[in-house]
Amino acid sequence: MTREALLVVNSGRPQNQEVAAGVVRRLASAGIRLRVFADEWAELPRDLPSGLEPFPVDFTPEAAKGVEVAIVLGGDGTLLRAAEVARPAGVPLLGVNLGRVGFLAEAESESLDEAVSAVIEGGYHVEERMTVEAAVAVDDGPVRRGWALNEAAVDRTRRGRILDVLLEVDGRPVTSFGCDGVVCATPTGSTAYAFSAGGPVIWPEVEALLLVPLTAHALFARPLVVSPRSEVALEIDARGYPAVLVCDGRRTIGVPPGARVELTRGDAPVRLVRLRDQPFTDRLVRKFELPVRGWRGAAASPHSAWNG
Repeated sequence: MTREALLVVNSGRPQNQEVAAGVVRRLASAGIRLRVFADEWAELPRDLPSGLEPFPVDFTPEAAKGVEVAIVLGGDGTLLRAAEVARPAGVPLLGVNLGRVGFLAEAESESLDEAVSAVIEGGYHVEERMTVEAAVAVDDGPVRRGWALNEAAVDRTRRGRILDVLLEVDGRPVTSFGCDGVVCATPTGSTAYAFSAGGPVIWPEVEALLLVPLTAHALFARPLVVSPRSEVALEIDARGYPAVLVCDGRRTIGVPPGARVELTRGDAPVRLVRLRDQPFTDRLVRKFELPVRGWRGAAASPHSAWNG
């Protein structure tokens, strides 16, 4: 039986194109057939040996159906793009960071060989990350739906205009305020948009939904962490301005005045490849370059980094 993988590349950078060509050669020589999105294949080098060329596919859920793994070469934006086709197919994503922070990526560029070897040998495990589902309901129109791995954000459409929002949790009103928007993030997304807006970091093992108001004009407008079983709703004032629902910064749905945005835990997770058992704490420290050595002297714990 032929083994297949999907290759997703941020092909806008010439150096990424060369990296991708090397991955194609190595996996093809190991007998693993590759699929690649047609627009990205058009950007890759054409000097690949005959018979090793990837099979171009359209950007649809069918692109990942039946493959073992999706290998993502780029930053978090590239991985979120790949998740759009990998999630419905239940295919795990292996991210190799060729961008900046690359918080979702499992490997850095210097460990690319290790990542490719893991795919060839099957030496990896998979963890599941919860998602958030969003539905935009309007009285005189159909319900429009979206989903996100990081966050579903209700944002204003124009600068200088304030959104008037009523927040509900489990069918009960909590508070109302004027704001620039509201972010509903998963634990995975707590280090993304929600973090920039002042929300807390949530460890991925914690199942919860995080709500972060954006520059809200209210006394009680702090981030809230609610149960993953909760049903969250945001109602936009019918006398106010329109908004837009943005899922992972990629997919948008218009939210007119008077509309209701309902947010719940997603039915299907996104599956991420892990090459080794690494505590999230280590990933957090490394990606954000956090200072873990102190200046006040030795700490009480013999294992503390403060002890040198």
